Amino acid sequence: MYKCAIVGVGGGRAKGHAEAYQHIDRGRLTAISTRDRSKLDDFGDQFGVAARYTDYREMFAQERPDLVHVNTPPDVRIEVFEAAEEYGVAAVLVEKPLAIDGGDYRAINAFAQGAKTKIAVNHQLHFHPRRQHLQQLVADGQIGQLRFIDASCGMNLAYQGTHALQAVGAFHPQGVPAQVLGQVAGADGLQDTPRKHFAPDQCAAAIAFTDGVRAQLVSGPFAPRVLDDERTNVHKRIAVYGSHGYVHWTMWSWETLIDGKTDSGTHQYPAEDILGQAAMTEAMFDWLEDDKRVHPLNLQASLRDFNTMLGIYQSALGRTPVDLPCEPEADLVGQLQAALA
Repeated sequence: MYKCAIVGVGGGRAKGHAEAYQHIDRGRLTAISTRDRSKLDDFGDQFGVAARYTDYREMFAQERPDLVHVNTPPDVRIEVFEAAEEYGVAAVLVEKPLAIDGGDYRAINAFAQGAKTKIAVNHQLHFHPRRQHLQQLVADGQIGQLRFIDASCGMNLAYQGTHALQAVGAFHPQGVPAQVLGQVAGADGLQDTPRKHFAPDQCAAAIAFTDGVRAQLVSGPFAPRVLDDERTNVHKRIAVYGSHGYVHWTMWSWETLIDGKTDSGTHQYPAEDILGQAAMTEAMFDWLEDDKRVHPLNLQASLRDFNTMLGIYQSALGRTPVDLPCEPEADLVGQLQAALA
């Protein structure tokens, strides 16, 4: 039975992490950490966790967890990773976005070169039961030769765009991004907040892969709406087109066309989400038990996706296509703030 812990239980997805343990067989939540004592105790009481710390380093030293969920703003990612490595934490599942800018991206990329701690990014949608089914249809060649991927989300790149980019990779896992052309608009999302989710309000990008497959990504108010709902967070979707048909997933529905035959249905996102969170956590245990069973959301894959996102920013600022992987400038967020002000 793996010992699991959460860093940061004051908000965000911490409750989703904890609730998923009712569907997890090989691990249990044994310790939590957050700086606010009242929030720490409220969370510990709610989920029956006795080991509570206001300093996550102390928790690492005293509890020696096998797996840590990191639910913090992205400006402290690298220091938590380094602490996990120092205290011998075997695995980390970290919330998205992985980083903020070119500078911390490069620091995390350098850390990853020699790290022993196994790190994956919390894109639980990859493991939603319906997404898993559709991803397998594409992997099995049911829609024929892959040609085009269309992904979108209602929120900006930092909040949901990384989910959309990961979805592109999930349906085209062998794809190697070669070039991106991006455009951005709106500076509200570039203002500083406690969550540190910096991104332009809107983005549109075209991505070319080395094998000729193309993808389109749209995030923000201009993206398609999948429900008659004014909320911005309910519109994630992806459509994947091949020579024999397509598959289409949204947060609330799905559709396939394969060799002229259509099928479709609905699902409840919250029910899918808790199962996805649990399956994603179990996949970390698989990786701990067998180095060959690499987690599909592993750090290297997430660094590739984040590099594409930074490439979008550089393309928009330079008004030109950008080759991938790119060598990102350190202060792209600052440049976007100045350009879009």
